[in-house]
Amino acid sequence: MSSTKASHVSSMKASALEAMMPVDERQGRLAAGQDPAKRQQILEGANRVFSQMGFDAASMNDITREAGVSKGTIYVYFDSKEELFMELCNHYREILFAGIYHALESDGDLREALIEFGTALATVVTSDVVIRAQRVVIGVAERMPSMSRDFYERGPRRGQALMRALIERHVAAGTLDIEDTELATYQLADLFMSGMFKKRLFGCMASAPSQELIRKTVASGVDVFLKAYKR
Repeated sequence: MSSTKASHVSSMKASALEAMMPVDERQGRLAAGQDPAKRQQILEGANRVFSQMGFDAASMNDITREAGVSKGTIYVYFDSKEELFMELCNHYREILFAGIYHALESDGDLREALIEFGTALATVVTSDVVIRAQRVVIGVAERMPSMSRDFYERGPRRGQALMRALIERHVAAGTLDIEDTELATYQLADLFMSGMFKKRLFGCMASAPSQELIRKTVASGVDVFLKAYKR
């Protein structure tokens, strides 16, 4: 066998062996679509594009340019603009909502627990990033109802379920007198946001409300709720 052919065969064997090795043994290289830094780079670029252009006007080409990646690379990570947007929502939801639900697990004073949770929730929901995401989802709801439903199920509905569980514990304990806990949960959520959320959503309040305003609004809403339902 010639030296050139032997070298070629050895190279093929080495490549085959490398392919069977675990990812972390291949000199630290990651499989396609598995690099968290690259994924984050794409998400950050997409966030800037969606924020500036909206969902419909934005294209995958716009996102590749903003993220500084090739079109081939972006499709390794995300199949479509819709998938990328939903992943972006899920990504920021996990960051923004992390830790705000602990107050709902409290066995202490109900009023204080509701005020703590409501303040944290209202702060996130009226923030720039969440308001922008909700505007995008509302804008495509008629044309892409599955996307808007998914947004609701993974976000607002999750929080509602946890709030309802707290309310039902207090109904069972005799602290609250509520016949329809689902309705009462939605009422309480609306009271948390009174006079803030719609103004933010429709651009009548240019910047996020102050913590002083949020806490005042939430505390007043909780008091109205307890006046109606507390035994």
